[in-house]
This record gives sequence, C-alpha cells and structure tokens, in this order.
Amino acid sequence: MTAAVPPLAAHGVRIRHDGAARHTPDGADLEVAAGEVVLLLGPSGSGKSTLALALDGLIPHALPAEFEGVVRVSGVDTRESTPGRLSAQVGMVFQDPDSQLVTGTVLDEVCFGPENLLVPVDEVLVRAEEALRRVGLWERREENPDRLSGGGRQRLAIACALALRPRVIVLDEPTANLDPVGIEEVYAALAEVVAAHDVAIVLVEHNLDQLAGLVDRVVVLDRDGRPAASGTVDAVLRDRADELHALGVWLPVAALAGLRLRAAGIRLEPLPLTLGELADGLDAIAALPDPPAPADAAPGSEVVVRVSGLTVQRRGATLLDRVDLEVRRGELLAIVGENGAGKTTLLQAIAGVQAPPRGRIRIAGLDPARVDARTLARTVGFVFQNPEHQFIRHTVAAELAHGLELQRLPEAEVAARVEELLGRFGLAELREQHPFLLSGGQKRRLSVGTALVAGAPVIALDEPTFGQDRERAVELLELLEGLRREGTTVLVVTHDMQLVADYASHVAVLRAGRLVAHGTTREVLAGDALERAGLRHPPLARATRALRHHPRWRGITRLAELPAGGPG
Repeated sequence: MTAAVPPLAAHGVRIRHDGAARHTPDGADLEVAAGEVVLLLGPSGSGKSTLALALDGLIPHALPAEFEGVVRVSGVDTRESTPGRLSAQVGMVFQDPDSQLVTGTVLDEVCFGPENLLVPVDEVLVRAEEALRRVGLWERREENPDRLSGGGRQRLAIACALALRPRVIVLDEPTANLDPVGIEEVYAALAEVVAAHDVAIVLVEHNLDQLAGLVDRVVVLDRDGRPAASGTVDAVLRDRADELHALGVWLPVAALAGLRLRAAGIRLEPLPLTLGELADGLDAIAALPDPPAPADAAPGSEVVVRVSGLTVQRRGATLLDRVDLEVRRGELLAIVGENGAGKTTLLQAIAGVQAPPRGRIRIAGLDPARVDARTLARTVGFVFQNPEHQFIRHTVAAELAHGLELQRLPEAEVAARVEELLGRFGLAELREQHPFLLSGGQKRRLSVGTALVAGAPVIALDEPTFGQDRERAVELLELLEGLRREGTTVLVVTHDMQLVADYASHVAVLRAGRLVAHGTTREVLAGDALERAGLRHPPLARATRALRHHPRWRGITRLAELPAGGPG
C-alpha cells in the first residue's frame, strides 16, 4: 500500500441503530493522514462512539445498524472486509480496558492479537516486546493484567493495538475510568507512540486538559451528528471556543476559565488551553479584582450515613480497612482516590448493593445488610459506574417506571414522574428506545434518572458524569446541587477533581482501602491529603497555585470563584 493512500477515510457516514429515530452520525466526514492525531468531539448522542465503531468495521458487520456512506481503511472499503482482517490495519482501544483483556499475563495479552492473525512466533515476540517497551510495561510482562492499575491496563490495551502493527489506532474515551495519574500514564504512552511510529490516531475524549500538545486536528459533530467544525487546535478550540461551549462540548478547564474571565471584562489573549497558559495570562495582567470570600456549605445537623469500623475483604484481599465516616443531611460528599483505592466498594457497601457486614453501616437509621430490597430502594438510589448493569426493561420509559411500579404507586403518578424525568434528562424522543441502544451519555442520564425517580433521601452515584457532554454534565450536577440544598444527601465517586472543587461540599479521600482524610472541600484541598493519596489537585487550583503575582488568587479552586459574567 503506497503512502499516498490515507490510512483512514470516511465520507458521508450515516448510521442509524435499530429502533433509533434518526441517524447519528449523519453525514460525517473524516480523513486521517499517517502520523496525524485527530480529536473527535461532539455532544452526547452525536454519534462519536458509533463512528469509532464504524472505523474498524464493527459497524456494519457486528452491530445491528443501518449504514450509509463509505469508510476505507488503507483504501479497503470496510463493507468488503471483516473486522478480523481490518484489525491488522485499525487497532481499537475501548473505554473499559477490562472488556478487551482475556489472558493471564501481560505478555500473553499482547501476543494474542498477532497470533490470531497467524503471524510467525518469532515475529509475534518481537512485536510484543516492542509494544510493551513503548508503553513502559516490558518489565511487568509476566504479571497478571489484574495486578496493573487502571492506567496500566489501559496502556496494556494500547500495546495490544500496537502489536498488530496497524496504520490507525482508534481510542474511545481511553481515560474515562482513570484517576489523574492513570490519565497522565496513558497520554505519556500515546505521546511515545506518536513520536516513534508513523501511526494515525483517532481519539474520542472528554478530558482535554492535557491534550493540546498531542492533537494535530480537531473534528466536531453537532447535536444531530452532522459536521460542525474541523481544523487545527487553535482554529477550533481557541478561535471557536464560544461556539463549542454553546454546543455543549467539553473544553479544557483553562479555556472555560478564560471564557468566564472574558465575559467579566478580563481578556486573556489568546484564549488559554493549558494551565500554564492560564497562569501566565493572569500574571501578565497588572491588576485583578479581589476574589469573593470563600464560603463552605452550612453543615447539616442530622447524621444520615454512619460507617463504623467497616472492613471489607474479598478473595483474601482487604478492600476497605476499618473505615469510619459520617455524612450529614444535605451534604454532597465526593469520594476520591486512585484506581483500586476502594471508592466503589465503599459506595456499594453504603447503598447495600454489595451486602456489607452487619452493624457497620446505618443509612437513614437502617442497616442495609438487614433490610429488604424494596425498603432499601426507597432509602437510597444507586447509580452504577456501568449503566448497563442496572437496566432490566425494554424501553427507556419502562425503565424509569420500574422502581415506581414496585412501590405500587398510582398509574397516573407513575406516568407523571416518568414524563418529568424524560424531559429533564433530554430523553423524551427516546422513550420507546431500548436502553442498550442508547449512546453512552444517554445511558448515563437514564441510569441517574432511575435513581432519582423514587425521591430517596440518599443518592449514591459512581462516576455520574462519565460519558456526558459538558452541557448534560452541568445539568446533572446542578440537579444534584439542587437536591442537596433541599436536604437530599448525595454521595459521589469521581475521578474528576474539578467536579469535586466546583460542587462537593465535603470530600473523603481513600488510599489502599483506608480513609486518609475527610472534611469540607476547602479543608481537604488546602492540605496535602490528595498528594499523599497519589492524586492531583483540581486543574484550576493547579493554575492559580502557580501564579507568581496576585497572591489573593492562589486559593481559588472553583470556576464560580472567578469574576462573574460568563460561562462556568
């Protein structure tokens, strides 16, 4: 194949899933040159992940969908090949690395793909060593993939793609489930790939804070899945930031801060995309207004959640070690920590999703280890990290109605509550759609809706903004903030430290199953607990802490603490 043939070219791609009312994407064009890194952006439901699945032939060959247009990989029409054959040209890395890891050692995992392509044994081993060295895992080649961190498993998935010697690697939100250190590991690995290989990369991603120096071109889809913008990072993310913000697309935190400051009359030129650019731009301004006085949320009086000496062990491993925690009525507690720190285990134990030891937890006066499922569902609403783990009905509307029907509420009340949530979460036109055929962001909104519909006094959410566009994420967080003000207690597991700074009233920090800090968000962010737990401070806080001038701004952590007048 000559170099003149692009590794990847898609023209007029229209895809409609079975049961869907419209095509998403709808007329997408994408051409990627050798060695180029293309970032694909768009609101939730615009068809980004669907387009990614079409780039390696999974659509139309493996997933039921109406497919129009053409996708060519190294000049080959994907409709005339198979995903197996195309995998030698296009490597795919999904959101969840565990969904594509199948063997018992790191080395075997990387060898698995080339072996299935009947590559000679000696060549398989050469490819495996080269790929593992590229992502920094060669020294761990004899370990079980389960022993790697989340970032390590995602780097392993990238190595598996590299071992196929593809011309293109497509990554669909590869950092969505990772802590900040894991995100840095993945981007460092991608930077190595870009520097050392003539491989094209297509990246679907919401977390843009570290991408400005890696990406060559940005392609944006609008809400209807149609092309909205294409160009360099400067031409799209800087020059058209206002349009993208209005479209609901995620922007780097530095750009969000810059837009807010511009609307308040403080112009940073050019619009910052990195934290360094934001700090330098602020330092270049002679005088800045004093930031507002910080204020913590008023403490509640009633303890709604009490955890006492909670230890959880599974398969000989201690996941939680003597955790003591109190959460009061009307608090929004963010539970943070590295991958594997025990965050989800703690949340599931509190909500009774995984039965905790008896007598160690009280939630609204009940022991989740002793009460029946119906009583527990009226007390705490739970949202899984993977929305599909909680879907049991055949339509969106029926899924929302399920919990209410179990409580034997009148049919009219059930219908009214369902209609309210369909509108609130932008799912009205999808009411008859099967939940499994929704986009990732739509699935997340539905899962949150199922937890909220019953009006439980406690809501527990595992990574609630995962897969959401900025507009829907803000809507959800504002909704949770409103519930908190009304007295609902909200527990959130998240890796998004800016979300923690902007919305959490309190923070609990876990490391290796132990609670290392718990207090108001301001108290925790002012200390060193995050660093001790292997985390990073929120992006805005890292920028303001780096200021050489304007000492009063060094304590700003929340976008809302910046001068008012623009988007946040």
